[in-house]
Amino acid sequence: QLQLVESGGGLVQPGGSLRLSCAASGFTFDDDTIAWFRQAPGKEREGVSSISTSNGRTNYADSVKERFTISRDNAKNTVYLQMNSLKPEDTAVYSCATAPTLRVGVSLRPNAYTFWGQGTQVTVSS
Repeated sequence: QLQLVESGGGLVQPGGSLRLSCAASGFTFDDDTIAWFRQAPGKEREGVSSISTSNGRTNYADSVKERFTISRDNAKNTVYLQMNSLKPEDTAVYSCATAPTLRVGVSLRPNAYTFWGQGTQVTVSS
């Protein structure tokens, strides 16, 4: 079964850190872009960060620059999102999605992606 599996979410205090993982199951990332999105209750889904597994290009939303870092481990077929200096406004369900790099570049537009994981909850609260 082809799927993206997210993990690493949880409850963390403001200023804390979490590392999310997005692992491909049943297929291999190959010249693909993997993007992280988040959706808070009552808000639209927004792009957080993306990375191309073919050329390593990355993209970040302004709201997470200097705090979040996206990386890839091609051998493990996994993309990571290291989140530091977390704020309450980072609270959301985080999902990863993938699409061919040739088609989407490192876009952070949700509509550009058609294959999604189930998501993992991140809650930043004291």
